[in-house]
Amino acid sequence: MKIKILIPVFNEEKTILEVLKRINNIKLLKLQKEIIVVDDGSNDNTSDILLKNKNLYSHLYSNKSNKGKGSAVRLGLENCSGDYVVFQDADLEYDPNDLIKFEKVFLEFDADGIIGSRFNYDKYTRSHSVMNKIGNYFLTFIFNILYNTTFTDIYSCYFAFKRNLINHKNLKIDGFAQHAEILSKAVKSGSKFYEVPINYNGRNVSEGKKIRFYHFFPVLLQILFGRFK
Repeated sequence: MKIKILIPVFNEEKTILEVLKRINNIKLLKLQKEIIVVDDGSNDNTSDILLKNKNLYSHLYSNKSNKGKGSAVRLGLENCSGDYVVFQDADLEYDPNDLIKFEKVFLEFDADGIIGSRFNYDKYTRSHSVMNKIGNYFLTFIFNILYNTTFTDIYSCYFAFKRNLINHKNLKIDGFAQHAEILSKAVKSGSKFYEVPINYNGRNVSEGKKIRFYHFFPVLLQILFGRFK
């Protein structure tokens, strides 16, 4: 069985090489790794670094211009078969070694999807912006009510699912709200979802963090509309 590790990347010249090295060093028990990188129109040295290190990934796809994380994810899913998919951000906020926990849950419980919770953390988690944390709590609360779930961290970007749950042709959103679009479709299609504690080393805006508090509103709308589509 294969797990496709999908890495959308935009201007991550400082971290992309280290992310790829860490993923390659992970030893999974049964799942075969395949690394798919999607460069979303980077204008720093990210593209050059990727082209010089082709041995560290299986496939590279590129957008000619920056179209948004959702567009990069959709391009990756278009070229992604296999049994499972996991999203791995390129900024090292999420520890690739936590993939070992995901494999265990997939194999032991035949999970349809897994969210890595930053709030049920394992060894460490960096202090969050209070506004981001409040926003996440609220979105998670609304999602749980509407979808009859008990998640603690729906906007963790460390998310994995059975590939057959999501048809990339049905994804419409290019921005950060696409995460809610995918999660809502996955939950409506599957039945066995789990959370596992993960380690988190979040960045702030000055360090390059791209998500902002104003992204809260389109995410909320997607959660609401996604429930009744």
